[in-house]
Amino acid sequence: MSDKNLVHVVDDEDSIRRSLDFLLRSAGFRVEKWQDGEAFLKGADRAQPACVLLDVRMPGMDGLQVQAEMAERGYNLPVIVLTGHGDIATAVRAMRGGAVDFLEKPFNRERLLQALETGFVQLSDREGARNRQDWARTQVAGLTPREREVLEGLACGYPNKTIAYDLGISSRTVEVYRANVMTKFEVANFMSDCEPATTRFVDTCRYRNNGAIAEGH
Repeated sequence: MSDKNLVHVVDDEDSIRRSLDFLLRSAGFRVEKWQDGEAFLKGADRAQPACVLLDVRMPGMDGLQVQAEMAERGYNLPVIVLTGHGDIATAVRAMRGGAVDFLEKPFNRERLLQALETGFVQLSDREGARNRQDWARTQVAGLTPREREVLEGLACGYPNKTIAYDLGISSRTVEVYRANVMTKFEVANFMSDCEPATTRFVDTCRYRNNGAIAEGH
């Protein structure tokens, strides 16, 4: 499989599709072309990292409808909206929908490539976040029930004394469990090394709803 970045071109005008195909391939991208939004949604592999160049005005679903449907279906693909009839309202809707950029035809080559670069940086950041989350999920699954309870408190940002009070154990015991968690996670500092990735995988509601914690114990 080629390691070139993939760009989906979704535009009903054949001349635009051919022009973008030439420009993008000359710049080192792989290209898949779609004549309308329905064909793209039906045929594109949403699991394959890519950016989408999406025309606004097309027969059937317009570009903003396609963008909304992508979000609904969980397409994690950055979108750059293209239009020959740009207006502020359409641009605002596209950007609020998460578009990387909004480009008017005829578009500037450098601005288009810059927008794609931004899109692929976003993809890389998302992939890195997913990798950290997968790692955290695996590590949390390997903890004992008590270690997980201590981790929940750490993820909430509570000190050892607060966690000890809530769990009915000594602060020293919390320190032991904390050390065990850090050893299993192979980190030296919980807050800086693993807290952001693990927070979403632990049940912190018990801490937020516990009356003793709310009173500041």
